[in-house]
Amino acid sequence: LTRLTRPHRSQSLRNSEIQNENENGIFIRCSISSKLRVFSSSTEVDKIMGCPDASSTEAVAAETADIPRFYPIGTPGKPWSDDERNEWKESRKHHRSYKEEVLDKLDKLKSNDALEVVQYGALSHNPGRYPLFAVKSKQWKEEMSTLLVTGGVHGYETSGVQGALLFLGTQAAQYTAQVNVLVAPCISPWAYEHIERWNADLKDPNRSFKKGNETEESAALMSYLDSLNVKEWACHLDLHETTDTDELEFMPAKHAEAGLAYSGEVIPDGFYLVGDSENPHLEFHQAIISGVEKVTHIVKDEDIIGEPAKSDGIILVPVNTLGLCGSITGGKCPATTTEVYPDSPRATDAICNDAQVAAIVSGINCVLKH
Repeated sequence: LTRLTRPHRSQSLRNSEIQNENENGIFIRCSISSKLRVFSSSTEVDKIMGCPDASSTEAVAAETADIPRFYPIGTPGKPWSDDERNEWKESRKHHRSYKEEVLDKLDKLKSNDALEVVQYGALSHNPGRYPLFAVKSKQWKEEMSTLLVTGGVHGYETSGVQGALLFLGTQAAQYTAQVNVLVAPCISPWAYEHIERWNADLKDPNRSFKKGNETEESAALMSYLDSLNVKEWACHLDLHETTDTDELEFMPAKHAEAGLAYSGEVIPDGFYLVGDSENPHLEFHQAIISGVEKVTHIVKDEDIIGEPAKSDGIILVPVNTLGLCGSITGGKCPATTTEVYPDSPRATDAICNDAQVAAIVSGINCVLKH
């Protein structure tokens, strides 16, 4: 790959490389994290790099002919065809039961005096197997603000789902007198069963929470939230994990499908948060970190997945631009994405689930306090 050599590179593009350029845009990789940023034109690249007079990216275009094979499907350097996308889908396997691990637990909540279970949709390719549920305060009051918790946007991130269910079973009812509680514990049930990041259509649900780019999963949730006519959101916590399989399976698949080279990931060891760069609410984030560090360790790195840390375990990204689930409440209330690291030798399934609950409790307590 040709390293960028233009002067005056911005902080966000330091140590970066042109990864690929095609009709979809210019792909630039941070060499620290291997994360990709996509720019629509060379003018946009030059603007961010501080080179407004540059007019061409030909000198830094990547060669793709020598990309080594790093994923079993497709030809390195070439985007997948429909046949190759079908090959990926047909090779996926069920690894666990959505019914046993999620729906059966939701059934037990139906006897809860403070909460009610509501179906808001189903996945069209198998609606009987993949109904979509939320749990909300039984005594919903329009004059109160609403706490939103989402889990399983990426189905393979287990504690996002199980942490949300644990919160519902142990903590949620005590907050219903102060806020409306709304929890969507498993937004992507097909991906949960198959332990995948993508949905069944090879789309990333956590890049689809914006008009015109929806997946079935995101569209169903956004439609349901619109129907509730929430006047004020208290806060939103979107529960995720960063796992070793990001490096071993999911990011290689993503790059192979797009016809891009792949050189690995830097997986942070510990818990961290991803906030909105346009709506930081750092006090909210710091309160969550303080609560979670009593349960599990926090990432102390100065750079986390290619982004500079604002403080221990906190980074900020433009969630609306990226179409993250964290943008779903409109960008005014405190909102964050939790990232638990389940593959740490210091972590267990129970610790990961408890960390997610600690994040929710610490976040809502901070909002109620202030």
